[in-house]
Amino acid sequence: MGRLIKDTVLSRFYRNLSLFFMKLLNFVTMRRLLTRVINRVLLSEYFTPLMGIEAEIHTQGRRKLVVGLGNPGMEGTRHSVGMAVLGALAARLGVADRWRGDKHVSGEVIVSEVQQTHVVLLRPRLLMNVNGVSVAKAAGKYGIRPEDILLVHDELDKPLGKIVIKHGGSARGHNGVRSCVDCLQTDVMPRLRVGIGRPTGKTPVERHVLGRFSSEEKKVLESVLVQSVDLLLSQLSQEDSQQDSQPPSSPAGGRQAAQQRKELERSSSPAENSAAAQC
Repeated sequence: MGRLIKDTVLSRFYRNLSLFFMKLLNFVTMRRLLTRVINRVLLSEYFTPLMGIEAEIHTQGRRKLVVGLGNPGMEGTRHSVGMAVLGALAARLGVADRWRGDKHVSGEVIVSEVQQTHVVLLRPRLLMNVNGVSVAKAAGKYGIRPEDILLVHDELDKPLGKIVIKHGGSARGHNGVRSCVDCLQTDVMPRLRVGIGRPTGKTPVERHVLGRFSSEEKKVLESVLVQSVDLLLSQLSQEDSQQDSQPPSSPAGGRQAAQQRKELERSSSPAENSAAAQC
């Protein structure tokens, strides 16, 4: 009898645990789906002001976009450390006083140059979960390919003081990166992952990432910003002859634009293809 009661209790426990995880999975799935819908709506023409020809960059040569992911108005928090790095980069380039709001990209931008590379710095003015909308708009406006977009963001799984370059791949649970992948429809964007470490004790992750750096952490952060800017400048100034010599795998606009490019190439005449092969 006692064994039967024990089995019944365990059965109910596992059933309730299973139901809990199913509800949790449904909640996470619905939240991601809702975020994707919001991304699509904000990228639609109804929320995108018309741009005049004068709004675009008309220059020759390579163009790159550096984005500091974060939440507007929360620049001093761990989650917005990407914005702090971008601010340090602007200061190093001597253009920190040139930030200007741009309604066409839902963010603040600086157009500068590193050696012979035209560089656009972008601080989205949208929440982290929809930062990708601002990034996609900027890529479209300035004609920048996804593989030439460098995302700078916080990384929970790296301790404070650790910075790592990641060349494309999944978002690894970062909502800002996930939004960029969704809006650009590709995951080729390189990222500078700035470690902020996981919370200690019973501090919830959300409170940790939205909190500000402690006085001790700020001392470490100073050197992190210097190292991050050094690494960004190295990435921006290095010559990638292989990429420049090949047709872009992901034109501005992401996967959909790439598909349109392939359709155009297929519809071109054999004579044009032959001439292109000889170039």
